[in-house]
Amino acid sequence: MQDVNEIKLLLDARIPLVVIETFEEKKALDVLLKVANTQGKDLHRWSLTDGLARLNFGPQLVPKGSSLNDPEEMLRHIKHQHQPAMFALCDLHPFLSDNAQVVRLLKDIALNHFAVSHTLVLLSYQLRLPPELSRYSASYALTLPSDDKIMDIIREEAKDWSDRHAGARVKTDNLTLKKLVNNLQGMSVSDVRRLVRSAIWNDGSLNEDDLPKINKAKFALLDMEGVVSFEQQTEDFSNVGGLQNLKRWLLTRRGAFNDEESKLDRPKGILLLGVQGGGKSLAAKAVAGLWGLPLMRMDVGALYNKFHGETERNLREALKLADAMSPCVLWLDEIEKGMAQDGNDNGVSQRLLGTLLTWMAERRSRVFIVATSNDISRLPPELIRKGRLDEIFFVDLPEAAVRQDIFSIHLRKRGCDALQFDLQRLADASDGFSGSEIEQAIIAALYSAAAEAQVLTTDILLREIAATSPLSVVMAEQISQLRRWAEDRTIPA
Repeated sequence: MQDVNEIKLLLDARIPLVVIETFEEKKALDVLLKVANTQGKDLHRWSLTDGLARLNFGPQLVPKGSSLNDPEEMLRHIKHQHQPAMFALCDLHPFLSDNAQVVRLLKDIALNHFAVSHTLVLLSYQLRLPPELSRYSASYALTLPSDDKIMDIIREEAKDWSDRHAGARVKTDNLTLKKLVNNLQGMSVSDVRRLVRSAIWNDGSLNEDDLPKINKAKFALLDMEGVVSFEQQTEDFSNVGGLQNLKRWLLTRRGAFNDEESKLDRPKGILLLGVQGGGKSLAAKAVAGLWGLPLMRMDVGALYNKFHGETERNLREALKLADAMSPCVLWLDEIEKGMAQDGNDNGVSQRLLGTLLTWMAERRSRVFIVATSNDISRLPPELIRKGRLDEIFFVDLPEAAVRQDIFSIHLRKRGCDALQFDLQRLADASDGFSGSEIEQAIIAALYSAAAEAQVLTTDILLREIAATSPLSVVMAEQISQLRRWAEDRTIPA
């Protein structure tokens, strides 16, 4: 009923052109039919294939034997009708960019609205009116299903599967259903039904394994991949060495973020600052894994486009996608690449910053930001102050105990028994190594062992470690400066 009431308000406001962007044409037409019937108006539908035809009861506008498939003929016909009516024009958008006659006829009908109050509803999956028409128009977005409606759809699809399988029940649990409802927010009724049906009919169950697949399918349906990518592989914190303070911080706030009824302030986001290769990216993936949320990665550097205004549009579209994927984790990778205060980009970075800050201040969606940076000195203070983000964590080079954990994790990943290695010697020998440098040393050692037709040993690993010059040595001055800056200004991760 909300859609019906809101469209009635647009008609009462005497707006001649109404734009509805949706993939759910049938739902939109059903809503318009209810509006027309309650308002006592005729409703006609036009498409390129079917021409102009009346949807509610009454005589047709088009003479028998004619269908008015041509958009110009159809609009001229409407222009000369003296009985006010509603017209749902489906997929007229291709004719708005290259047909001046269609644009002018739409404008003529709009200008004559107070003499003959026709209402033209332009229905399309995507539609942008020319500037000369936009001042006579209003856009309307169909309401999306509520949590209760989503649950009803899940029950309907589960019942349908059960009826077709001799009364067998769909296997699931309450926690999975709650997460599923959360993840399906922001989708249309038909898309929700399609995703739920696909998951149920796959194996007759709804379980944790279905959630990443549904999130990936949801992202694909939104059809906005570009500077934002869907990261299907999140991480478990058991695969992250160290970062105990960050893990504790996240655990204490997980409930407040995931529970919509929590009375605590919802966490906004964090900035992970640190040495390159220290595990910031891995930690960003682990946040999504720990909270059981889809992870969206925004490549901030890829926002930039040489055409004026396109860079800012890229950011707006990316943030719109994050809102649509809510609840989710939005990983702003190397944020300084897009928000740096260089002053030599004709103000693009400042406009990007303004767009991002506005979204951060006004957003109501459950999007948790994880920004990563290698150089905080390039970031504007208004972005990193408290209130924008909750906390700044410094991901330092790992200590000896953490290096042992990192060796153990990466050896296990490659099918090696960590207990067969002298982890203490390896940790001592790799002082100053980052997590990624330890991983690369293991990879190099495995190649060496294979070339020598041997199994991997501690000695082979030590040899590769000795042959490696870590970043803490190659760029000692810069890393020392970064660590000194972070010492009293950030929280150790």
